[in-house]
Amino acid sequence: MTPKSDEISNSGGIGLDERITGALLGAAVGDALGGPVEGYSPDQIVERHGGRVHGIVGPWNGDDWRTARPIAPYHKGDGHVTDDTLMTHALIRVYARVRDHLDAYAVAEHLVPDLMTEPRWIPELEAEALPLQRIFLAEKWLVARIAYGHVDPREAGTGNIVNCGAAMYMAPVGLVNAANPAGAYAEALDVAGAHQSSYGREAAGVFAAAVAAACAPGATPDSVVAACLELAKDGTREAVEKVCEVAAGHGDFESALLPLRRAVAPYDTVGPDYRAPSLGARRPSRLHSIEELPVALGMLVVAGGDVRHAVLGAVNYGRDCDSIATMAGALAGALGSPVPEEWAKTVAEASRLDLWAPARELTEVAREVFVRDTERRRAHERAFAALGGQACCD
Repeated sequence: MTPKSDEISNSGGIGLDERITGALLGAAVGDALGGPVEGYSPDQIVERHGGRVHGIVGPWNGDDWRTARPIAPYHKGDGHVTDDTLMTHALIRVYARVRDHLDAYAVAEHLVPDLMTEPRWIPELEAEALPLQRIFLAEKWLVARIAYGHVDPREAGTGNIVNCGAAMYMAPVGLVNAANPAGAYAEALDVAGAHQSSYGREAAGVFAAAVAAACAPGATPDSVVAACLELAKDGTREAVEKVCEVAAGHGDFESALLPLRRAVAPYDTVGPDYRAPSLGARRPSRLHSIEELPVALGMLVVAGGDVRHAVLGAVNYGRDCDSIATMAGALAGALGSPVPEEWAKTVAEASRLDLWAPARELTEVAREVFVRDTERRRAHERAFAALGGQACCD
């Protein structure tokens, strides 16, 4: 049994540095552990690995990963991160350049050129390449629409398939807005407008809000879910509520795998066969939700905020489990649950990435942005008081 949500909470003594580092490490290890079993069912995962996955595993097709379809030519497994982490780090680089809150125009001016023009080490390709050559079609949409179509960045996400593509890398938005879920939600919706629409964009806002809520002193999985429910709209809100209600009745991921899938199924447009989506899949709707965010929150509740159990639950859920585990790992890490050192070290070495440098950079940016926000808020207070409004505190 894992601890329940009222047993693990982050104390006020855990600082911003630790929370940001924990969230980004948790996201990266979740991504790397989920990658090799992405797209499969829990039963298929058990058959392939002789039981549940409990750590880093090799490619699904073993040494044939270079040619075996539908995975080729990506080396998913052995601790390699996927596009979830590549996009997360790319967004952090945008924050490092802008050093303030972001919007859709920052995506157009900084993120899109980064994807198109800056070769980087791509772990799954085991080569240096442009990130554009690795990211999925839903992320390539950013380049097609903004760089080539010259679409208004605020509307560029319209027409894209509706999926978790924007939500999967929104943890930095929540971290820059640490302990301010409403601010994170609003900023992520603006940023994600360049990438997604409908419930895909909504999920990006809610996930950022969840990460921000997880950073608050004394936060628990239950308080994170409550923050999400306060802000989420339409099918996303319903899906989060129903999945987390079911999750509250489970203390281990083994018993929760099928109940969580049943709870989210009415809101998921992909359908039971993940590799053969239904005709109604990934289309805009106010009734539906991406699957990944509600399940990640559900696994956070099941695990009581413990990063190891939340990530393993997400990984063994299957389907889009690298993104589910990315989100679950980020949330548990932000709550203050320590990321297993052996996982972080292995993933960093296998992926040939410094997983700690982006966290240090984002922490610096978050502190700078908070100072800017304070200055802006004080200026507003003085101006409002001068207009005859009630003066605030000195």
